[in-house]
Amino acid sequence: MRRVRARFEPGASAAKKIGARQAYDALLVQACDALGVEHRLLTLPEGMDREIERLRVEERLRDLGLSV
Repeated sequence: MRRVRARFEPGASAAKKIGARQAYDALLVQACDALGVEHRLLTLPEGMDREIERLRVEERLRDLGLSV
Protein backbone atom coordinates (compact mmCIF):
# COMPACT_ATOMS: atom_id res chain seq x y z
CA MET A 1 0.00 0.00 0.00
CA ARG A 2 2.88 2.37 0.65
CA ARG A 3 3.89 2.34 -3.01
CA VAL A 4 0.48 3.63 -4.07
CA ARG A 5 0.62 6.48 -1.56
CA ALA A 6 3.89 7.71 -3.02
CA ARG A 7 4.87 11.34 -2.86
CA PHE A 8 5.00 13.17 -6.16
CA GLU A 9 7.66 15.43 -7.58
CA PRO A 10 6.76 19.09 -7.93
CA GLY A 11 4.98 19.58 -11.23
CA ALA A 12 3.32 16.14 -11.30
CA SER A 13 0.02 16.31 -13.13
CA ALA A 14 -3.22 16.62 -11.20
CA ALA A 15 -4.56 13.58 -13.06
CA LYS A 16 -1.64 11.47 -11.81
CA LYS A 17 -2.18 12.61 -8.22
CA ILE A 18 -5.95 12.03 -8.37
CA GLY A 19 -5.48 8.59 -9.92
CA ALA A 20 -3.00 7.53 -7.26
CA ARG A 21 -5.27 8.83 -4.48
CA GLN A 22 -8.24 6.91 -5.91
CA ALA A 23 -6.16 3.73 -6.20
CA TYR A 24 -4.99 4.14 -2.61
CA ASP A 25 -8.55 4.68 -1.39
CA ALA A 26 -9.63 1.52 -3.23
CA LEU A 27 -6.92 -0.45 -1.41
CA LEU A 28 -7.96 1.04 1.92
CA VAL A 29 -11.58 0.07 1.24
CA GLN A 30 -10.53 -3.52 0.39
CA ALA A 31 -8.47 -3.76 3.57
CA CYS A 32 -11.32 -2.34 5.65
CA ASP A 33 -13.80 -4.77 4.15
CA ALA A 34 -11.46 -7.72 4.74
CA LEU A 35 -10.85 -6.76 8.37
CA GLY A 36 -14.33 -5.50 9.22
CA VAL A 37 -13.29 -1.87 9.70
CA GLU A 38 -16.03 0.69 9.18
CA HIS A 39 -15.13 3.60 6.92
CA ARG A 40 -16.66 6.52 5.04
CA LEU A 41 -14.16 6.65 2.19
CA LEU A 42 -16.80 5.95 -0.44
CA THR A 43 -19.22 8.61 0.78
CA LEU A 44 -17.04 11.59 1.65
CA PRO A 45 -16.13 14.04 -1.12
CA GLU A 46 -12.48 14.86 -1.79
CA GLY A 47 -11.14 17.36 0.69
CA MET A 48 -10.13 17.70 4.31
CA ASP A 49 -12.85 15.41 5.72
CA ARG A 50 -11.84 12.57 3.40
CA GLU A 51 -8.15 13.06 4.21
CA ILE A 52 -8.96 12.89 7.93
CA GLU A 53 -10.92 9.68 7.28
CA ARG A 54 -7.91 8.23 5.42
CA LEU A 55 -5.71 8.97 8.43
CA ARG A 56 -8.25 7.44 10.83
CA VAL A 57 -8.57 4.32 8.68
CA GLU A 58 -4.79 3.97 8.32
CA GLU A 59 -4.35 4.15 12.09
CA ARG A 60 -7.09 1.55 12.67
CA LEU A 61 -5.56 -0.80 10.10
CA ARG A 62 -2.14 -0.37 11.74
CA ASP A 63 -3.71 -1.23 15.10
CA LEU A 64 -4.93 -4.46 13.51
CA GLY A 65 -1.42 -5.31 12.32
CA LEU A 66 -1.57 -4.21 8.69
CA SER A 67 1.50 -2.42 7.36
CA VAL A 68 0.12 0.79 5.88
